[in-house]
Amino acid sequence: MGTVANVASVAPVGFEGKIVEVESDVTKGLPNFRIVGLANKSIDEARERVKSAITNSLLEFPSQRITINLAPAELPKEGTHYDLPIALATIVSNGQLRQNELSEAVFAGELALDGRLRPVSGAITIAETARDNGYSTIYIPVENVQQAGLVEGITIIGVSSLKELFLHLKQEKVITPYTPVPVDPTDIPSPVLLDEVIGQEQAKRALIIAAAGRHNILLNGTPGAGKTMLARVLASLLPPLSNEERLAVTKIHSLAGELISHAIDGRPFRTPHHTSSRISLIGGGTHPKPGEVSLAHLGVLFMDEIPEYPRATLESLRQPLEDRTITIARANGRALYPADFMLVATMNPCPCGYYGDPKKECTCASQSILGYQQRLSGPLLDRIDMKITVTRVSNHALIDNKTSSSTQHMRAQNLIKNVTNVQRQRYKRSTKYNSNLTNRELRAHANESKEAASLLSQAADKLGLSARATFKVLRVARTIADLDDSPTIEKQHISEALQYR
Repeated sequence: MGTVANVASVAPVGFEGKIVEVESDVTKGLPNFRIVGLANKSIDEARERVKSAITNSLLEFPSQRITINLAPAELPKEGTHYDLPIALATIVSNGQLRQNELSEAVFAGELALDGRLRPVSGAITIAETARDNGYSTIYIPVENVQQAGLVEGITIIGVSSLKELFLHLKQEKVITPYTPVPVDPTDIPSPVLLDEVIGQEQAKRALIIAAAGRHNILLNGTPGAGKTMLARVLASLLPPLSNEERLAVTKIHSLAGELISHAIDGRPFRTPHHTSSRISLIGGGTHPKPGEVSLAHLGVLFMDEIPEYPRATLESLRQPLEDRTITIARANGRALYPADFMLVATMNPCPCGYYGDPKKECTCASQSILGYQQRLSGPLLDRIDMKITVTRVSNHALIDNKTSSSTQHMRAQNLIKNVTNVQRQRYKRSTKYNSNLTNRELRAHANESKEAASLLSQAADKLGLSARATFKVLRVARTIADLDDSPTIEKQHISEALQYR
């Protein structure tokens, strides 16, 4: 009879993870391989993968009764990354490895039938959870090491096969730990430059304000006015990801299974179609997974023609827009994911798109126009900081324009970078911006003059602004003041901010 083995792994739970102890016991009896501990179908199927992988790695698979327990038993578990710890626990129980050879380490990886290791999702979560629980080393598939390498303070060893890992643990053929190397972001597509936008001076100004303070923005205009182009310009104006932000963005995409082998270099720009379901946008499923609002974390969520989205889908955005997180509760578990994104939305003024256009007559009935514009509820509009009307540029201006420089775009990027640094110094946090200040923080840092406060109070009463909308104006004004390098919010800053309501 062998000994009871214990191998550590990690169970991703939402954006975090928990240590799972993979226990194995080999006893006398008819050959049987059983996995217990609230495992799902993918883990139950690991029996066949583990058995073939051990045999094809020229190791001995016990012809006895094998019981695998995944503890804690009440925690739901899913994923193929338990293959490797199950195989190692089986080998230890059979006496081919000693328990102390696996101490202080966490293991994760999917096994092929020939013993090779395939990459798994959630490598960053595995590395962070192992480090935070006192483990010194993690063993993961070699394709996952670049992602896991974003986590500091833990030794990462990339493994290509079960046999290679066995020889390493026996000190017969040592694997060199992974050393992070700088990656040249060559895969980032060429951005749309601010200089490529002809005319639209007010819209350009609004884009710079939105990018500097991370404010949500709605672009309203006729077809062909350049709304989509302006949205893509906004994405290119945002500063590069910091190391902390790069880790968070890569982590969420890895947990979603969209990214396994490498890290993200550019800010996310997510463009869900208007036929997307509410679950795909918010997240969910039997075992809660992140949706588009989380995949756009620290980037841009672009919703083209936002009135075309179902009303229930749009209303589900209200909570993440306010809290910057999304909580998904299902019968099989509860998950919390970050959702700190910039919402950039576009819409036409009416169903045909030409209401108010000087060149083309609108064919919509007044009731149809009103119904179309009311598809966006008041509470949702309150959560959008800036609303801009984009007018169509004349064909003469489009044809005559010969600009091919990028000076305007570079000047805007430098200005936004400076304002970003000002906010980081003011709020002592790298992910805190004017747009996501709480009301208490806003009152502490707004620093408006008496004239500015008086103007805002009068405008709020006259325009019938809600409390939330009033604070939104103040947040935008704080960003405008930062762009002017002004420590206080003046009357002209409030006046400009009110134009965007």
